[in-house]
Amino acid sequence: MYENSNTTALPEGHPISIYFQEKEIIICLIEEILAVDAETETQKYTNIFNQLHTIEKRFARKENQLFPYLEKKGWNGPSQGMWSFHDILRDQFRMLRKNMDNKEFDRIKTNTPFLTDGILRLMNTEEMVLFPNALDLLAEKDWIRMRQGEEEIGWMLSTVPVAFPEAEYIHPSEDFTKREMTFSLENTSHYDEGYMTVEQVNLLLRTMPLDLTFVDENDKVIFYNRGEERVFPRSAGIIGREVKFCHPPKSVGTVLKIIESFKNGTQNEASFWINFKERLIYIRYFAVRDADKNYKGVIEMSQDITEIKTIEGEKRLLDWE
Repeated sequence: MYENSNTTALPEGHPISIYFQEKEIIICLIEEILAVDAETETQKYTNIFNQLHTIEKRFARKENQLFPYLEKKGWNGPSQGMWSFHDILRDQFRMLRKNMDNKEFDRIKTNTPFLTDGILRLMNTEEMVLFPNALDLLAEKDWIRMRQGEEEIGWMLSTVPVAFPEAEYIHPSEDFTKREMTFSLENTSHYDEGYMTVEQVNLLLRTMPLDLTFVDENDKVIFYNRGEERVFPRSAGIIGREVKFCHPPKSVGTVLKIIESFKNGTQNEASFWINFKERLIYIRYFAVRDADKNYKGVIEMSQDITEIKTIEGEKRLLDWE
């Protein structure tokens, strides 16, 4: 723990210390954007706006790193109240972006202070409530683990902050630390991120609105998911079959060309879309490679995108009733 929650005495690279580094950047950007006339200095306003919008990385770190650790200590308030405030600010960013696209300069002049005032109120709550309480609740080991996960999200800073602790920092891609789990690992297998039972994996694959087929490096079909509504029919007889016998003669040549390109490393992906039974079907092939870039097979993914292609605008509310 950090004595008296003194945020000014934190070691460099500590997650809270980084939040304060970002605060200095945010304050400068707010001062700049409020001093710019969006109509006469449109490009300058846009540049500052885009820099300020990188505050999304700050929101994401809090939501995905800091808040989960606080929840483990029984403090759920930030996950509920502050996350909602993040979303309000996100809406204000979207509104201003729309104002900019439509050259609604009067609205930009009105809406910009609403955004900046909201950011300032948020940072005041962080500094007075969130950060001091978090420092009281969390131990140094929590902050070290938190920092390790922040690498994947990023910061508003122009350069990567120093490691914390400097001598012990390990990049997430090289972090194989076994952590205490808050759920049972009985009958589970470890995947890249997380643990699942065979039943959970099957349920996941069966529920996904995609047809997936996996062909190994020997060109044999070794897996397909048995979804509720498949685009193309499959049966258990396909398992162990050579992929060249699983496609009609008119398309097998294309499939074999894809696989050969994946094997020799010249390509990693191929995409098609076709009309099938009055539906629009998106078909994609992906090369599967191990950590040493060795070819290990190909995934074929098919998806009915008929309804997806008609989507316009936004939908943010449930329409179940």
